[in-house]
Amino acid sequence: MEPDRIRPDRTWTAALVVIGDEILSGRTQDRNVAQLAIWLNIQGIRLVEVRVVADDMAAIAEAVTILAARCDYLFTTGGIGPTHDDITVDAIAAAFGLDVEIHPRARAILESYYESRGGITEARLRMARVPAGADLIENRVSGAPGIRLGNIFIMAGVPHIAGQMLDALTGTLEGGRPVLSATLGCWVAESEVADLLRETERSHEGCQIGSYPFFREGRVGANFVVRSTEQDRLDACVAALAGELAQAGHATVAGGI
Repeated sequence: MEPDRIRPDRTWTAALVVIGDEILSGRTQDRNVAQLAIWLNIQGIRLVEVRVVADDMAAIAEAVTILAARCDYLFTTGGIGPTHDDITVDAIAAAFGLDVEIHPRARAILESYYESRGGITEARLRMARVPAGADLIENRVSGAPGIRLGNIFIMAGVPHIAGQMLDALTGTLEGGRPVLSATLGCWVAESEVADLLRETERSHEGCQIGSYPFFREGRVGANFVVRSTEQDRLDACVAALAGELAQAGHATVAGGI
């Protein structure tokens, strides 16, 4: 029996706002998009949009208000640390007309964590600040918790800390069936088989085919990824695609090239 949180009759969506001047400048390469997308799929939720914004109150507020209204869930990464430019909490609170307050449990967590690390300071106490009425997301790595405000999940920008926060949320969000996928590799230019791909997808309801071209060993090729929430439909589409490509003279490699 499927868990109560799973609703196979609808598609659940999420968006991500990546916050930080360091991402936009190229000094730091983001790894949270892939991490979140993989985690969401396991929860039966589809990541449908990602925005990268600067450490700017107005930019953060605009992105958060738009995407929180558009999607079932919104995640943010970055800007919840102890320094003056960590303004994510302030921006989100302002966007929804909320005060910023010290969360008592967050304060207790930080006081305990830093007891043997030099004690709590004003800078460290900034990491206990939340929009009024928010809940906490556990962080077993560095003590400072993430924040949940309705359908908004405010997380750290450091990937391994964000990953721990996602672990704490595993199984707690309502979602649908995870998206399954299978890959076929083929030494063919995707332009040669574009019509074939389109017709195969069209004839298999509930399936999507993505084409990802490459150039290797002096030859062009492509990996075709078939996606579906139902295993039998996925298998049928993969078999049909392999058959159509073979009939057109193109051998395929299961699992991709």
